[in-house]
Amino acid sequence: MPKTFLSALLIALSISAAHAADAIGFKETTLPDTSGDRPLHVSIWYPTADTGPVAEVGANRVFHGIPAITDAKPAGEAHPLVVLSHGYGGSWRNLNWLAGELVHQGYVVAAPDHPGTTTFDKSPAQADKLWERPHDLSRVIDAVTADPVLAGAITPNRIAAIGHSLGGWTVAALGGARFSPSQFLNDCKAQLNPRTCGLAGELGIDPTNANQLDADMSDARVGAIVSLDLGLARGFTSESLAAFRVPALIFGAGVDIGDLPAKLESGYLAANLPKATTTYVEIADAMHFSFMQLCKPGAAELIEQDTPGDGIVCKDGGARGRETIHRQVADMIIAFLAKAIPAK
Repeated sequence: MPKTFLSALLIALSISAAHAADAIGFKETTLPDTSGDRPLHVSIWYPTADTGPVAEVGANRVFHGIPAITDAKPAGEAHPLVVLSHGYGGSWRNLNWLAGELVHQGYVVAAPDHPGTTTFDKSPAQADKLWERPHDLSRVIDAVTADPVLAGAITPNRIAAIGHSLGGWTVAALGGARFSPSQFLNDCKAQLNPRTCGLAGELGIDPTNANQLDADMSDARVGAIVSLDLGLARGFTSESLAAFRVPALIFGAGVDIGDLPAKLESGYLAANLPKATTTYVEIADAMHFSFMQLCKPGAAELIEQDTPGDGIVCKDGGARGRETIHRQVADMIIAFLAKAIPAK
């Protein structure tokens, strides 16, 4: 066999092997609720060595997805786990882009659709149980760590949580922040924020639910959290934030979309968390929705036709495109997690 042909063959095989190692497996499952009426639809991304057909997952007529192999066999070794929490009215698709970035770094990623506050389930009876959102993430951790068939083995001391918007609130609570409905409602009287305060009734933020909302919703298995331009932050007590036990990376969007200024939300959270373990980054040209998935050309106009006013989800605040903002955010998250939940 000629050396040039052999060399070319070896290069091709190595590229193929590298591609396989980089491949993203994807599956969806439903976690039953044996004690109530809150089954969870969960999407899972994970490293795989499979070379099966690749398809775009998470795409629709307005949003791009990512390439993945559906129902691929998980890679053999154990991996760290990241759970994702979407915002109000969102879904697992919103942070699909970030899940792909994390899988390429060796993480398993899992995201539930939170009943009542997801695109696929807007049940008022579920929406007004805000305290269930952190519990949803704990249930996902339970399931993925217990069943290696889902995504392979999980390294139990390397688990983190990332959330956008109301998902940022969710992961803060999961990390140990305690929420006071009275504090939140009093703050709304002092400085009314229609965008967040207007959700109080729908989300069950009422003193009558104080026992559930002010309870400890933390999960000791979670070793770090990342918040992407969260809301409702001013209901977290300063005492609980000062005692926050895990490293936190807090992102704020520098361009206010109206009544959601970063300094009053993400800034409040970062200012009250322990300085030694908290990093706060305000991205000057990011808007609240810049942390969501990439939009297809003409998407804003299509969304406006269907739901006037919602085309803003495809708009960003400066000269940089959303893809560039995503690169900055992903690089910072990857570096943060490498230090916060390092390989032992």
